[in-house]
Amino acid sequence: MMWHFYQMPKFLLLVWKNYILFTLDFFSAPLLFATLFSPWRKYKWRYPRGFDIAEYFNTFISNFFSRIIGAVCRFFLIITSVVFLIAIWFAGAAVILTWVLIPFIFIALILLLYGI
Repeated sequence: MMWHFYQMPKFLLLVWKNYILFTLDFFSAPLLFATLFSPWRKYKWRYPRGFDIAEYFNTFISNFFSRIIGAVCRFFLIITSVVFLIAIWFAGAAVILTWVLIPFIFIALILLLYGI
């Protein structure tokens, strides 16, 4: 009984924690938040020397779109990581709850089947 109600739920919590930490590490959600508006794949153009307003504007727009593309891609990765974290949270809670309730479910089924 001690194994079923104490040791195994403790182990399942450890496994659940490892899945959550793996998801955070795999998707790098904290890093994605920190670099949300960084240029996509570090693509950025240098501003021209001198005063050429057309080249300056062209470089500004290119850098701006590089940052927007980076933000959109990172945002979708963050959303994906949140979806996976929610799924892992519900799956872990269901596994632990099921593990703890299995003996009571079997006892209830035996009582129902034999009409005791």
